[in-house]
Amino acid sequence: MIEFWLSAGLLLLAALAFLLIPVLRGRKAQAEEDRTALNVTLYQERLRELEIQHQAGTLSDEQEQAGRDEAARELLADTEGSRRQAGKVLGGKIPLVAALVMPLLGYGLYQHWGAIDQVERARTFAGQPQSIEEMTARLEASLKDNPESAEGWYFLGRTYMAQERAGEAAGAFERAVALAGRQPELLGQWAQALYFAGDKRWNGQMQGLTDEALKADPEEATSLGLLGIAAYEEGRYAEAIGFWERLVAVLPEQDPSRMAIQGGIDRARTQMNPDAAPAAQETRQLTVQVELAEALKGKVQPGDSVFVFARAASGPPMPLAVKRLSVADLPAEVSLSDRDAMMPQLKLSGFDQVQLVARISRQGDATNGEWIGRSAPLASTTREAQRLVIDTAEGQEQ
Repeated sequence: MIEFWLSAGLLLLAALAFLLIPVLRGRKAQAEEDRTALNVTLYQERLRELEIQHQAGTLSDEQEQAGRDEAARELLADTEGSRRQAGKVLGGKIPLVAALVMPLLGYGLYQHWGAIDQVERARTFAGQPQSIEEMTARLEASLKDNPESAEGWYFLGRTYMAQERAGEAAGAFERAVALAGRQPELLGQWAQALYFAGDKRWNGQMQGLTDEALKADPEEATSLGLLGIAAYEEGRYAEAIGFWERLVAVLPEQDPSRMAIQGGIDRARTQMNPDAAPAAQETRQLTVQVELAEALKGKVQPGDSVFVFARAASGPPMPLAVKRLSVADLPAEVSLSDRDAMMPQLKLSGFDQVQLVARISRQGDATNGEWIGRSAPLASTTREAQRLVIDTAEGQEQ
């Protein structure tokens, strides 16, 4: 705000200059008038001196007249410049009073009709947020000033979900629905937040919200995914497969979540018929002890996501097995196996050499984060526990 008030001050000084300059000029004119009056007084005294000297016989008639003429010429020379500047000047009191009143009047009018809060809000949102916590604080501040913004409540709800604050997210989505109407996407997001806030216990309110959303939009992705999760958790594997297959069908080919959903479908099928799994196929498992470097403990937050995964040392970059933790869980021991595969065709047992990776991401993005730890390539049949330390800034590792 310093720049704003400096600019306002400069404008005020410019305005005051227009009022004070005439006052200064008026004072100069007054000084000229005083000088003229003094010259006239001196002229009159000079004439009296000449007359006294003439009466005393010191000066002749011709000398007295010559003195009078000389005094008159000097008076005319001194007053000629003043006559050119003669004229009316703006009274001195009015500009001075206006100069004092103008700043107070301007400040009062700006407080009444100005937009200082909007200037401050624009400055607040000018730069990119450095963390999800900063983004959350900005959204909360914006909604405090403008609580009728449905879009603001929607994005705040999404941000709360990324921070695993499902209860607060449910409240934000409820406000968004109240302001924007019962749009399918908002209903699905609201139901999802309620589900995770309620420890994954399905109830009639969630069912009603998802039913309403899918009635308005049969391809509403959040509702389909949520119904699949709820069915799987309750052991209704056939229903879970049905919802997830509908979801996969509407997602773009490049959507990274397709792999995770397909993995869920395969696991649901295995749960439905565990004996159908090929007995001859070797199931591989890696044990990983994940730790956080001492130097990073003051730079991360307990709620930051930690993704631990194995990927082929030479092959596709997609993870072969993945687990999700939080910084608060560290140090932790994690098992990665074929059961943690994201895609049925990409498993640990399908590759001889793998690399272990642990990544911290404040945004909850498994593909991009702030800190990372990597292992050297190792055999996927390794039985010994592997120690993995997160100690390097993302992008700076060799």
